[in-house]
Amino acid sequence: MTIGQSEDMNASWHRFLLQKANWLPTVEWTVDELHVLVRERSPDGGSEMKAWATISLEDGSIRRLETPKPFYDVPQPAAEDEGLPYSYNESGLWKKVLVGNDAIPPSAEVATLSVASYNVLAEFFHPPSQKRYPLVIKNILSDKAKTDVLVLEEVTDDFLSYLLKDEAIQAIFPFCSWGPPDQEDVEPLPSHNNIVILSKHMFEWKSVPFNREHKGAVVVTFSAIGQWDDADFKPLVLAALHLTHGLKDGSITAKKSEIESILKHLSKNYPEHPMILIGDFNITTSSYTITQALEKNAVSTQAVAHLRSFDRTFHEDGFVDTWAVSQLEKGTELSDVLETAYEGEQGATYDPTTNALAAEVVGSGFNMRPQRYDRILVKGEDYFKVMQFNKFGFLTEALQEEGKVVNLLASDHWGVRAILRLGLQPESQRASVVGPHLVPVQLKNAQGSLADTESLLDTLRQLQSIPSEEETERRASAFKLLQSVILETPSSSFSTPADSGRSGSPLIVTSVGSYGLGVWNSSSDIDCLCIGPFSSSTFFSLAAQRLRKASAKGIRIIRRVRAHTGTMLELDVQGIKVDLQYAPAHAIAENWPAALGLPASNPIWALSAQTLNKLKAVRDLDYVRRSVPDIANFRTAHRLIKEWAKIRGVYAAKYGYLSGIQITILLARVYKLLAHEEAVVSVPDLLTTFFNHYASFDWKKDLVFDPFFHKQLNYRRTDRDPVVITGYFPPSLNTANTASVPSVRTITEEFQRADQLLQQEGMTWTQFLTTDDGSFLQSFRRYIKIDVQFWGGSLTKGRGFVGWLESRCVSLIVDLNRRLPELHVRFWPARFVEDMAAAAEDEEQGSYQGYYLIGIDKPKATVADEKVMYDNLITILARFCDQIRGDKKYFDERTSLMTATVVKAAEVKSFEVDDREWGEYTAGDEESDEEDEEDDGAQSSSIYEDYTAVHASAKKGRTTNQPRSVVVTKPEGAGKFRTAADVLHRLRWDPALDSGDHVVGYEDRFAGAMEKGLDLWKSEQTDDEFIPQHRILYFKRRSDGVVVWDRRSRTDLLFGSGGPSV
Repeated sequence: MTIGQSEDMNASWHRFLLQKANWLPTVEWTVDELHVLVRERSPDGGSEMKAWATISLEDGSIRRLETPKPFYDVPQPAAEDEGLPYSYNESGLWKKVLVGNDAIPPSAEVATLSVASYNVLAEFFHPPSQKRYPLVIKNILSDKAKTDVLVLEEVTDDFLSYLLKDEAIQAIFPFCSWGPPDQEDVEPLPSHNNIVILSKHMFEWKSVPFNREHKGAVVVTFSAIGQWDDADFKPLVLAALHLTHGLKDGSITAKKSEIESILKHLSKNYPEHPMILIGDFNITTSSYTITQALEKNAVSTQAVAHLRSFDRTFHEDGFVDTWAVSQLEKGTELSDVLETAYEGEQGATYDPTTNALAAEVVGSGFNMRPQRYDRILVKGEDYFKVMQFNKFGFLTEALQEEGKVVNLLASDHWGVRAILRLGLQPESQRASVVGPHLVPVQLKNAQGSLADTESLLDTLRQLQSIPSEEETERRASAFKLLQSVILETPSSSFSTPADSGRSGSPLIVTSVGSYGLGVWNSSSDIDCLCIGPFSSSTFFSLAAQRLRKASAKGIRIIRRVRAHTGTMLELDVQGIKVDLQYAPAHAIAENWPAALGLPASNPIWALSAQTLNKLKAVRDLDYVRRSVPDIANFRTAHRLIKEWAKIRGVYAAKYGYLSGIQITILLARVYKLLAHEEAVVSVPDLLTTFFNHYASFDWKKDLVFDPFFHKQLNYRRTDRDPVVITGYFPPSLNTANTASVPSVRTITEEFQRADQLLQQEGMTWTQFLTTDDGSFLQSFRRYIKIDVQFWGGSLTKGRGFVGWLESRCVSLIVDLNRRLPELHVRFWPARFVEDMAAAAEDEEQGSYQGYYLIGIDKPKATVADEKVMYDNLITILARFCDQIRGDKKYFDERTSLMTATVVKAAEVKSFEVDDREWGEYTAGDEESDEEDEEDDGAQSSSIYEDYTAVHASAKKGRTTNQPRSVVVTKPEGAGKFRTAADVLHRLRWDPALDSGDHVVGYEDRFAGAMEKGLDLWKSEQTDDEFIPQHRILYFKRRSDGVVVWDRRSRTDLLFGSGGPSV
């Protein structure tokens, strides 16, 4: 009897086959007769053995058949226990479960089911090494791998025999699809590499063979888990796969055939059953690997097209990827965010760059990239709810080999686990992505050459939006240098969590902004955030000392910027600008980076509003990086949108236009909603959909938010929000606080223009970014020209004046819209000069002059209307100039000049954009003594703390040149008194009142009672000049000096409140 074939008796394969033969259970039978076979030729040229006669061994008689009969195709009677699992019994043996003994009636009461897949890496040399086996079991039993159903791939006879002897495995998994092959009554596994299923729940299984030898799927049905369909019970079906490996035409064709075969089998035999498709799919996902294989002619373009269609095939058949679902809502694991990842590498389960076993198997070449081979897919409308997805298998063991300590890994794959909630949820409990406030996204495919991703990348490279490898290394080196200077020194008070002992204090140095997201270019700064236990003043004092000592390494402190939001250091690190900020949060630093995965309700986030505001940048960034479908594709799309916004003059947050975080939120929302409906979205399709979606977006009515994060959006829109683009974490949600009606109109027009361009036939990405339909300087008939100059004196003060003027431009835009709503104004976010050569000569003499331009577009009106409009415009500009010149803190008439006039287009058409930095900071501008002695309290103050500080100092008897404000007791019988906020709002928005004719009397914390023009009053807490409203003492008219509202006397001439109650 032939049971196997081998060519080399000394080869491992021969010995493995011999072991299988030795482990065959004893089979005994009585031989009654012999069959005589003959070979017959078939019409197609082949041959077949057929039965010709029989010889009786009892009497020796011969019986010849009339015609030779085939015997290969005769169906064999099925064994009664075929397809039933083994179960560990009290006798210490694994025995097949008898039908009916463990039968459980159908039920739909199983609330959750966890399923896991783990490729344990077969041993291919005989005798097989068992060195990894204990570590494999340790990973299977770890908390991250605890599961109800475990699917193992590449299981050998030797490993299964070892596994099923483990007492913990026997206790956790009562059922296994195969018994231990070294047990006398158990057959060896059918192949060398096998799929084995262990489960807490009783099941039946069958093998579904594929075309390739030793390839097939194991299909499991759970008799006690499933879904009721009226009177019919549909058991849950699980199909375990291990598809053909490789990136060759033959292996891809085999994968395609295997996928089609299993999907056809499932749809034919289990229609409308809830299903799970799980295992090692061996589908190459790294775009780098695929591109390199194509360039080296290792695979054909047709095979690659098949490879890239597999995800869509699963999607069209109704299967959903649990990793993708979990990523959209909760984000992938922190380790999955690769800084230099290519498309398709996020969520990798086979990673030669981090797994030494995988690297050893792969060897070298373009396959040395992360791949997402292992997957868990589910199918069943509303039956499955993905609660969690995670990887496991990361536990290692230190071993001594040849005098060196090496880390032993369990397998070349990481395992994957999904926790699923089963059963139809009540309508009220279903978490629908499409809510009442959500504007759905419809896929818009890129047409023609726009669909070519490579041409898009070429366009970005030409515009230098994608940094070179040298620039990337230079940035990484500068960031590492900054980290080392702040963290690494024996005498430093700072230490990292890994190095810190009991006496050490953890300090985290991390990147945020464009560098942290990976969308920076050569002109970008590096935004750096430090998190630690120190007060702000202590940190910056010590950090400044360390940075000064490192000046020889190419680090220079440019200046210290102070604002009510905190302190920031502007640095130059080896020629790269770095903004360094700090957040005092001891618990966050101690639990970094795990703290980022904790919900906002966790006590660890019970921090002051100012600290939360500092940490918001890194928390929002972390969630976006982990939750977008593919971070590499996201970065490419982000770069193009940012480049478009810069070219079109709508990238400048301080002027009410788009910012980096707003582009991030807008893009992430579209990408995630598309991925929720579509299996695969290319970068060109993503960008085309992005511009098409926001071209028709109703900014005035609808809100931009991520529905996968904000299940219930707790944001109440006000009339002061022309646009709402919500971030993720507290304290503030709307990221578009500086937006105005004119800026939103401009952004809308640009989105609509972009959408129209992308629909034009023959459009390319290069043309899209460079098509000029009339520059800003030729787009309007008239412009508001703001002329700003400074000369002599302190360069720092001059630059401060210019920066402050730029921040006031938004108020001018708002004022123009409020007083002249029929006039469309567009501010261009750049400074202009008449002639760059002349400007450079003036700079050498310490003189600077530039212009800010606002295009004005008036409707067609009568001459009389135009005259009135022009007079009002001149009045508004005069008031704006008075406000600027009247602020002695920034404006010095001896060294500065500022005017605002209305000019014709001919006067500005030859202007040039001034992209210079006006002057350079000198060493004396770095810091002042006063700055070094900043008050810690000011760093962490809030509105409520400011209020407490005023009254606490009053109680201590501290005096100023004016009396401090006190709480005014409500007189007996008096009615409700209108608040300062009510008065402020009416003076600003009542068209019958002139806000410019009113001043606000308020109490300064140090100078006592002060006055400020109402139009200069800032109500936003994030503004540098914000003053809490409880410090407002009164409102007064300039023209006649009448106090229209007074807190102490409860005077209210506007509303008439505060009098006797009725």
